Amino acid sequence: MPRRGERKPRVGASDVGSLRWWSAQHLEWLRTRNYSASTIEMREGKLALFNAWCSTRAITRPAEVTRAILEAYQRHLFYLRKDNGRALSFASQRARVAPLRAFFRWLTRQNVIPSNPAGELEMPRLEHRLPRHVLSVSEAERVLLQPDVHEPLGLRDRAILEVLYSTGMRRMEIAELRLDSIDPERGTVLIRLGKGKKDRMIPIGDRAAAWVDKYISDARPLLLVPPDEGVLFLTQMGDPFTPNRLSKMVKDYVVAANLGKTGACHLFRHTMATVMLDGGADIRYIQEMLGHADLSTTQIYTRVSVRRLKEVHAKTHPGARLGGEHLEGDDRDEE
Repeated sequence: MPRRGERKPRVGASDVGSLRWWSAQHLEWLRTRNYSASTIEMREGKLALFNAWCSTRAITRPAEVTRAILEAYQRHLFYLRKDNGRALSFASQRARVAPLRAFFRWLTRQNVIPSNPAGELEMPRLEHRLPRHVLSVSEAERVLLQPDVHEPLGLRDRAILEVLYSTGMRRMEIAELRLDSIDPERGTVLIRLGKGKKDRMIPIGDRAAAWVDKYISDARPLLLVPPDEGVLFLTQMGDPFTPNRLSKMVKDYVVAANLGKTGACHLFRHTMATVMLDGGADIRYIQEMLGHADLSTTQIYTRVSVRRLKEVHAKTHPGARLGGEHLEGDDRDEE
């Protein structure tokens, strides 16, 4: 995606048939197939970066792109350094290459090019890392206590934190909640058009629902700037939250709690899944709560949650429990 302050290049009549022109056609095709705005924006940014790289090498037409060129672009990404001097993570490298595979596959199906140069392109292998930080129950409660609930903004923030902790929903999902999304009588929240444009109905705890109700009655009217478009959580200016603004707000409260841990909205997503697993929830229920299409995505939390593993270890390992033996040293060494 172009850096802040840079203009996106316009595609004019002279560009017809170029990589930039076909990129624009591909994005329009995605819009007509009802792809989400965030997906289209992401692909637009990644295609723009690739097109700019090709332009510096006088590669302007789809037919000029070969597998060797795509592999050269991969090497470029591997050696690329950000402003802080750090390399791109393999996940970031993969995120830049994946849209290219979809783009050239589409070009092949449209008979723009005879074969797909990205068809056998090997993607960077991802590291399967555990979440860096997960909150314990007491730590999560400490973060929840940070907002000043006697102020409208603090009451709103407490309601947001409670919903994140109770449901584990994504930041975009909570930003797009509406007044009628939460049903306190049924104890449910309806997430409309979540990731993958899928609706899902999930439970929400009584405490979180109560805080939302208090926010709606006591704080939201003070934040509302007519006309009321029905968005649940409003900023100080009466606008809907952006994902980044939500993350900044949550991050500030995590820092204020002085736990020695970092994170924002996703930290509560990890925490919700982990504490439910610790409490005995089946992994498939966690999958439904998080809205994961693939169970393998959810299974990372089984490696974070170690309570049951510790129980089995304590019951089965002969050295798991401390007995009555001496710890000062081996008596045989003193003889």
